[in-house]
Amino acid sequence: MNNHFSFVGGKQGTWRVKDIRNISGSLLEPVERVNVVNHRVTELPSDSAWVLRSFTSNIRYAKRDELNTLQAIQPGLNRAEAVCAVLIPIKKSAQWWEMAQDERRAIFEEESHHTATGLEYLPGVARRLLHCRDLGEPFDFLTWFEFAPEYTHAFDELLLRMRASKEWQYVEREVEIHLNRQ
Repeated sequence: MNNHFSFVGGKQGTWRVKDIRNISGSLLEPVERVNVVNHRVTELPSDSAWVLRSFTSNIRYAKRDELNTLQAIQPGLNRAEAVCAVLIPIKKSAQWWEMAQDERRAIFEEESHHTATGLEYLPGVARRLLHCRDLGEPFDFLTWFEFAPEYTHAFDELLLRMRASKEWQYVEREVEIHLNRQ
């Protein structure tokens, strides 16, 4: 199983960029399309402005019951009706990474209710968390969301709730890339 994914921003790709929003920190260069590939792109293609490399991993902060619930209702990606997507690269502060995992878990779940909040929006808003920090990339995580157009409002509500949580006090760079499959 290849657990590496690269998001290549440029002129080619299945996903057309509708909007790139800088939430905090520096912005990514504007592009027309994003190509999502299930391997590690090692060189920037000539017609591209950036590549974000990542990998899937185990779910790090979930307890068994949370993981079981998530696995029971999390839909797969690439559903025919899910023609909307949002890629959100996130970098957390050094203060976040200096905490022990149990301290991060307490903020992530007990205070911010990250998993519980996300579960409320499934199966309409599917997601995949990808890790980048261990690869030396400019972001720590890439979060990929897919949904049908009728779930756009639900997705926006999910983001508002997440950003209002204590966990988001530790986010120092965040970009939203809104996409449509064409």
